[in-house]
Amino acid sequence: MDTNFEIIEKELIDQLHFPVADVLDDKEEINQRNLDLDRALSLGNLEHSKIKIYFEDDQSKKVVETTIWGVTDKRVILKQGVVIPINRIYKSI
Repeated sequence: MDTNFEIIEKELIDQLHFPVADVLDDKEEINQRNLDLDRALSLGNLEHSKIKIYFEDDQSKKVVETTIWGVTDKRVILKQGVVIPINRIYKSI
């Protein structure tokens, strides 16, 4: 999956623009995404381990390696208040 995704630094994410549409349309994939994000949040809080988040802004597909600090119903919160809308995330590993 990495080949289609451009690596981006976490500090640049707040300069991106995110469309409203979800990148996933399959209910099972959406459920899996939510489960993976909850697990990543636990790993981030307990072990401060970094994960890769695969997402898409209005330009291209990107991947960031970071620690998740929080998850709301709409957004993933990274360090320094950087957020990625959940509906723009393909997966996290």
